[in-house]
Amino acid sequence: MRKTRIIATLGPATDSPEMLGRLLDAGVNIFRLNMSHAPHDWVRRVVADIRIIGRRRGLIPGILMDTQGPSIRTGDVPARIPLVVGERFCFTVRGGKVPDGEKGTSVNYDDFARDVKPGDTLIIDNGEMKMRVVATQSDRVDCEVLTEGGLGSRRHINLPGVRVSLPALTDKDRLDVALGLELEVDYMALSFVREPSDIATLRACFHTLTHPPQVIAKIEHQFAVDHFEAIARVSDAVMVARGDLGIECPYEELPIIQRRIVKTCQRIGRPVIVATHMLESMIANPLPTRAEITDVANAVFEQADAIMLSGETTVGRYPVQSVEVMDRIARRIERSGGAGYHEEAELTQPRQKLVRSAVLLADQLRAAAILVFTRNGKLAQYTSWLRPVYSPIYAFCDRESMAAQLVLLRGVIPLVLPSCSDDPEGSVDGAIHRLVSRHQLKAGNQVVILVPHATSDDREVDSIKMHVV
Repeated sequence: MRKTRIIATLGPATDSPEMLGRLLDAGVNIFRLNMSHAPHDWVRRVVADIRIIGRRRGLIPGILMDTQGPSIRTGDVPARIPLVVGERFCFTVRGGKVPDGEKGTSVNYDDFARDVKPGDTLIIDNGEMKMRVVATQSDRVDCEVLTEGGLGSRRHINLPGVRVSLPALTDKDRLDVALGLELEVDYMALSFVREPSDIATLRACFHTLTHPPQVIAKIEHQFAVDHFEAIARVSDAVMVARGDLGIECPYEELPIIQRRIVKTCQRIGRPVIVATHMLESMIANPLPTRAEITDVANAVFEQADAIMLSGETTVGRYPVQSVEVMDRIARRIERSGGAGYHEEAELTQPRQKLVRSAVLLADQLRAAAILVFTRNGKLAQYTSWLRPVYSPIYAFCDRESMAAQLVLLRGVIPLVLPSCSDDPEGSVDGAIHRLVSRHQLKAGNQVVILVPHATSDDREVDSIKMHVV
């Protein structure tokens, strides 16, 4: 099996039940809904389609809602504005007007003129254009054009090194989050996280829920990098969002930042996703570049939990082939070993240390599988964290919503077994029989089993078993 999870973003190129099925057959584990471009009626329809098509295949795909976040964008312009190096361009706020005879447009962020200062750099439309701030007034920012190009409507603006006063969640984000909670999505990604309190702001939106979605912190600018470990510790998972991160930080630092984030996540036990531009050329071409193959291979070798496709599966001409390429690269690289960052894991709880013993036993036996019976997902998370070398992890839980939240974990195959919550010990034989009937185990296989037990004083303890099928 492939241990590394594949996340595919849905869009016009994959907006049909047929394409959802083909993506699942090609190896997609989680579908991402990018709320920057997702109308609510479309989200309702596609979430229902994902679950129906997954059940038909006996699969439990995860659903990830990715918030737009506090994005700074240019206003609407009647036609693309041509720009040449050295000329002036002005951005207006709070209803300010572009003077006659000058080039300019509005910005959707009222405090824009307060947050920037002369000398700051503006990067527009994902690096297509650059400008330098030369002067600010109460309702406008005057800039010098640094690169030739053309400015269209609603282009994204990055401000490297500038701390903006935007909220962690915009009004649009709150409406999107409410929709995600209504539809019971499995993961919620928070864009443009700056500090741990931003994660708390999102969690406050679903504090009354018994089974809330997993919170994924997107690391995409320098302020998040500066506070990364504190952010990761209050999140359920982390995404290395290399698109904006590569603009906000010096590009030569990006591979180092990625490696540091992946290593830290494996040290503190947080699932980590490597995202953006992984197979960018496959938006238009049927085969990846050699550099892209190496990029995907590096993320797999570093044993990231998941790798993600964006434009490749939203607007690309070869969405299914992109998934197949990722699957093929991941399977091959996993056979060649890994970086071993998990060997520095900070195991602070007795339960985590017990799981390490189970993983060591499985490695020494070259066990055919590790079976984990879990009530809240923790045992499965700890087992994945410690990266078994040979053994897939079959995680048995009592409900589909829990299984969908385990899909992100590297090497974990979640399965629903309703009886395992009330009687984990008694569920072992049924679980093994199920795996044998599905040809995932066979007679003579050695397996390692992790089972929780409730004691008479309401404490929970765990046991490790070695079992021969």
